[in-house]
Amino acid sequence: MKRLLIVVLLFALIPLSGCTSMISASASRGMADNLNSAILNQNDPETVRQGAPAYLIMIDSFIEGSPKDPKILMAGSRLYGAYTSAFIDDPERAKRLSEKSLKYAQAALCITMPSLCNSREMRFPEYQNALKGVTFLQVPALYDWGVAWAGWLQANNDDWDAIGDVPKIKATMEKVVSLNPTYENGGAYLYLGVLNSLIPPSMGGKPDEARAYFERAIEMSEGHNLMAKTVYAQYYARMMFDQELHDRLLNEVLEAEPEYPGLTLINVLAQEQAEQLLAESKEIF
Repeated sequence: MKRLLIVVLLFALIPLSGCTSMISASASRGMADNLNSAILNQNDPETVRQGAPAYLIMIDSFIEGSPKDPKILMAGSRLYGAYTSAFIDDPERAKRLSEKSLKYAQAALCITMPSLCNSREMRFPEYQNALKGVTFLQVPALYDWGVAWAGWLQANNDDWDAIGDVPKIKATMEKVVSLNPTYENGGAYLYLGVLNSLIPPSMGGKPDEARAYFERAIEMSEGHNLMAKTVYAQYYARMMFDQELHDRLLNEVLEAEPEYPGLTLINVLAQEQAEQLLAESKEIF
């Protein structure tokens, strides 16, 4: 899921409006909105790469001041997860930072949905049963938990115990789409597409489901989120050895206009990744 979790950066700073201990709520909300807009519409990923660490330290300080505020905890989880998946290549750093993202998401989960607080220790049937109590209003915290869990899994994909969490992460995202399919422009569909592409059909995988999830993710953003097509090519088309689909999707990404309100940064990253994947096409197929 390299760079996949950058999708969570889209709303990473919005919850900072709750930091009233430093400035007024209205001023904080305005600052968060402006920062969010600036990041989303940035067409130079390197600027974000260099600037993000300062915000990581900032969010840590906010959480130290308000350790029971789920909005700030969710903001910390999102920012750490997005930065790790988009810019960190060192495996050990990725493990440390994704662990922090998961820690913050779990703290927020325990506050907003106590019945899911011990999600990682639950057996799968128990976890499925606990998910039944999640409501529409709890979708943001549940989605953030699923995203952080998926990011942690990616950073720890050499650990078989971590791989065992895949069914619960899938169940989490399935619950999100059942309650609010349009949340985060259908971001949960994108995760489900990837998760359902991890196992090839020869080993019992369900590629038709994966393809349907990717198509739904593209539909939810009306094709404006170019990362959906890039990840679709990377995970599904390569698994199925479908070069025609693979190259078509990536060429569509490269030919598209990346600048779109709220998606410019992710689209530029998607195009960078698409160019690399396309260059590898002849070696893969």
